[in-house]
Amino acid sequence: MQIILLEKVVNLGNLGDVVKVKDGYARNFLIPQRMARRATDAAIKEFEARRAELEKAAAEKLAAAQAVGEKLSGITLHIAAKAGVDGRLFGSVTNHDIADALDKQGFKVEKFQVRLPNGPLKTIGEFEVTIALHTDVAADITVAVSGEA
Repeated sequence: MQIILLEKVVNLGNLGDVVKVKDGYARNFLIPQRMARRATDAAIKEFEARRAELEKAAAEKLAAAQAVGEKLSGITLHIAAKAGVDGRLFGSVTNHDIADALDKQGFKVEKFQVRLPNGPLKTIGEFEVTIALHTDVAADITVAVSGEA
């Protein structure tokens, strides 16, 4: 299916690109998320009329993400979890737990933005975690997991 992108999509293209994707990807994800539209002649003309408005909105999103990324970069997040004597956690610290802890500190982060390269954290220690705020903005934070009795 031919679609026109209404915002930058990772591994697909930038705002305004006309790309061919599988039908299911377009119908089930890109179009409902308002990331794309079918590339009909009418849609392309409408997009060209709204291009400046969409580019301005994209630039504002990027600027906001960069501002949050600068504040977030380099912070250490402390999370306490129940652990055994050998340092292994009963359960794990997931992206949801990290997003909740950041939300309590005043950073609005969704759980899908937290990137855990090796999966959930299952031991006590300090771990590097990436927060993907935008397709072009990522902030690295340190998550310090401590045990509690």
